[in-house]
Amino acid sequence: MSPRAGSAGTHTLAFVESPVQLLNVLEWAHLHAPVAAEASDAGRAAGDAPALTLVVLSPNDPMTRGQLRRMAELARDEGYEVRWEEARGGPGAPFQTIGGLTPLLRRARRVVMGDPFSRYVQLLLTITRARDLVVVDDGTATMEFVAQLARGERLVRWHRKGGRPGARDLIFAPVSSSARRRLTPGAKRHVEIFSSMPVDERPEGVTVTANDFAWTRARFGPPRITRTADMVGTSLVETGVVDGDHYLEAVRTLAKAHGVTRYFAHRRESTDKLHRLATETGLEIVRPDLPLELIARRGPIGRTILSFPSTVVHTLPLALAGTEVRVAVCDIDPAWLTDNASPRAQGFLSGVTGTARDVTRLSAVTAA
Repeated sequence: MSPRAGSAGTHTLAFVESPVQLLNVLEWAHLHAPVAAEASDAGRAAGDAPALTLVVLSPNDPMTRGQLRRMAELARDEGYEVRWEEARGGPGAPFQTIGGLTPLLRRARRVVMGDPFSRYVQLLLTITRARDLVVVDDGTATMEFVAQLARGERLVRWHRKGGRPGARDLIFAPVSSSARRRLTPGAKRHVEIFSSMPVDERPEGVTVTANDFAWTRARFGPPRITRTADMVGTSLVETGVVDGDHYLEAVRTLAKAHGVTRYFAHRRESTDKLHRLATETGLEIVRPDLPLELIARRGPIGRTILSFPSTVVHTLPLALAGTEVRVAVCDIDPAWLTDNASPRAQGFLSGVTGTARDVTRLSAVTAA
């Protein structure tokens, strides 16, 4: 077995539910690999230190599953053990998954997670005895998690509409509260946040480590750069934040103004919406089989990449550091928001854009 693979004495257990989470676990492991040489000072064999088992809590969405399988292949190529769990494969799947993972959770010295808002992950946190907990980026949600942890608030995703918790929230509240307590540093618990996102409200006692996508840059590229522009899609329509018609008009206007030829779809964008985009804008719709950071680094990629407020306005400049690619971000016009959008949506999206580094700011487009 590879010295980097997991074993009965697994030191680190990582739980991921999306391709980006898996990518960021690989980035975290790449950064922490040098500590292996110092492990013998702590009384362990040097080759055991980076032992890592990646557990994929597979979703049902076909696009996400496809990207996760490709990322799992890359993880195995790096020498890590990957355990694929059909965690949502039926009514009995959660019980079977949790039962099978309990022995690993009991032995793990460190638990890495990509989504602390996930009820699945929160439930698993109630089982583990690990004293080291690591949260790696799950996109812009990481910014909200850090702020909520710092303020001692309950963990809730930013795009959820404000108001009273639903019945399922109330039932799950004790587990969520327990997870928040476990993610709060203490005398016997160390918490690390590994992120490429800006961390303004640093929770007391939490270690924040910057993710600069060193593994991605070492593993792929540099890319061939085309003369045209590419656009990055968003799932803001699917999450009920942005109106579909306004979004389509914004894409059409931006594409025409900047010479965009390709549209990289978000894995959660609906087929109907993408078909309409292709028909009404003439853009080539690309369904990436890997996270966009890897797609862009491998190339070919446009000289300009346009995006609405999203994780990629923070990650792409890092992954493409040293290239001539320009990342441009277009603000969300408040008029685009739906009636169902959370009252916090506009402020949060503005914060995502405003804190991005090494990007070109574009004002919100208006209908012609």
